[in-house]
Amino acid sequence: MKPASDNPADPFKKALAEATKVMADDPDLTVSYSVDPPGMTADQIRLPQVTRRMTRDEVMLARGTADALALRHRYHDGKTFSRYQPQGQMARDLYAAMEEARCEAIGARVMPGTAGNIDAKIAAEAARKGFAQIREAADAPLATAAGYMIRQRATGRPLPPGAENVLDLWRGFIEDAAGGTLDDLDAKLDDQTAFARFARQVISDLGYGDQLGDDPDAGEDENEAQDGPEEQDNPEAQGEEDGDSDEMDASPEQSQDQQMDPSQAQVAADDLADAEMGEETELPEGEAPLEPPPPAPASEADPNYVVYAAEYDEEIHAEDLAEPAELERLRAYLDQQLDPLKGAVSRLANKLQRRLQAQQNRSWEFDREEGILDAGRLARVVANPTTPLSFKVEKDTEFRDTVVTLLLDNSGSMRGRPISIAAICADVLARTLERCQVKVEILGFTTRAWKGGQSREKWLADGRPQGPGRLNDLRHIIYKGADTPWRRTRENLGLMMKEGLLKENIDGEALEWAHRRMLARPEARKILMVISDGAPVDDSTLSVNPANYLEKHLRDVIAMVERRRAVELIAIGIGHDVTRYYQRAVTITDVDQLAGAMTEQLAGLFDKDPRARAKFLGIRKAG
Repeated sequence: MKPASDNPADPFKKALAEATKVMADDPDLTVSYSVDPPGMTADQIRLPQVTRRMTRDEVMLARGTADALALRHRYHDGKTFSRYQPQGQMARDLYAAMEEARCEAIGARVMPGTAGNIDAKIAAEAARKGFAQIREAADAPLATAAGYMIRQRATGRPLPPGAENVLDLWRGFIEDAAGGTLDDLDAKLDDQTAFARFARQVISDLGYGDQLGDDPDAGEDENEAQDGPEEQDNPEAQGEEDGDSDEMDASPEQSQDQQMDPSQAQVAADDLADAEMGEETELPEGEAPLEPPPPAPASEADPNYVVYAAEYDEEIHAEDLAEPAELERLRAYLDQQLDPLKGAVSRLANKLQRRLQAQQNRSWEFDREEGILDAGRLARVVANPTTPLSFKVEKDTEFRDTVVTLLLDNSGSMRGRPISIAAICADVLARTLERCQVKVEILGFTTRAWKGGQSREKWLADGRPQGPGRLNDLRHIIYKGADTPWRRTRENLGLMMKEGLLKENIDGEALEWAHRRMLARPEARKILMVISDGAPVDDSTLSVNPANYLEKHLRDVIAMVERRRAVELIAIGIGHDVTRYYQRAVTITDVDQLAGAMTEQLAGLFDKDPRARAKFLGIRKAG
């Protein structure tokens, strides 16, 4: 007989898990508790850990997260979401935030008890991200504010203070741009297809229409007109298609409350996601089925590069991987580890700052009516006293139109001193460049598991098909966004000291991810610096694919980035010859040289002297 648990939190966790299954209307759902960030898959929900102390904040956060994820599981259809999902990153963020708010708002109407729990979750997230302290709209996430707007209009409930602050900063802009569209919210809320179209219109109203991509409904009216007479002659077949096939989209206005039951709707959606419907392959002769567009290739650089299960990949902010107290502790540990080195790094950073600032103010505008007397043109006055005096004005050559991304290898081989020095160098350089009005983004890349993960488990369950491609779950980490001030992200870099974070490295996809992020930036000049200590390695992928599978993809991505020239790409290899991959690269043999290499590389790129710049690029190309 199994002994009873002595953990006082276990009865609560068990009760919450059962309630979550009921709310999600899925008795087979697996509910677990973990220190990892909350999340969900098709058959599993992961909730925040509840400790033995069972503090009120822990309990409320767990309940609110459970309610939010259960409602999304019940009312969200992944196929509809994917069909209408925009292409651009900001548009995607807006679309996802509004869909999340829709699911939670439906739950608040049907099950009012969920509203208070979700408010607690929103309050905890707002507190963790410091929303209450934000004073400028530029520092507040627009997508989050749009989600808050949908939730507030749909439920009529006030938001927690921090969330209310974010919404207030953007409220005027959103209402001025999309107020007319938002007035139609109630009529769209229960129908995900109608709401998806509504959300795309809101995104267009907010000025991101260029990121929507092709209209998924384009051509649908024409196809329906062609199919209309056939369907009228065969009402029985029409009834079968309406009842059994969502992919045909014959009745896009059909809403969730017109279906028989939420649980039946969920089962039908799952069935459609797992198997093709027979009716689609038995259309009358001469009719073309409305097939979805072919999926985009996993990589722009290599259309033959395969990802077995991208749904388990993760792009996450550093603050979502650890609690604020833990980040503070890890940052203190990082500072302690590198205390002897910080002086040397700071001196190099100050040297870089002086060089950049000197370049910012070294050009002149001549023949001005006021300013500094131009002594070089006094000879004209001596030769002809009637000639007026000439003045010159110092002209700023500012770097405000530049963004720098530091992409750090977070693989297990970087553990110890290499990752510590990389973290502190990134931190100091971000602070230095920010003083020179250069925006900086700090990204990291690793995997969520050793030797596979959920991707490999899915592959094994599918019978080990040949040539699966990349077979691990990516974890791409945003330590500092380009628009986020350094002071708000200082603690985040301590996350690199977290035990168990550093795993395997798939460099090609990480580089392509960072490149996509940079292309979406408005700055005219974009610089991407990669810091790595080895070739891409993932045991799970390389064990079932060619030995050079990941290395070939990295070379293809580098070739694409360097060919397009929209981003200036440079690399630093720590004890690893990266010059065989990158045109502009330098290899250092001692990790203590990293700070000097980073500052010299950046100084060389910012040097406006053509001869000095050419010399810098020539040296780096030669390795």
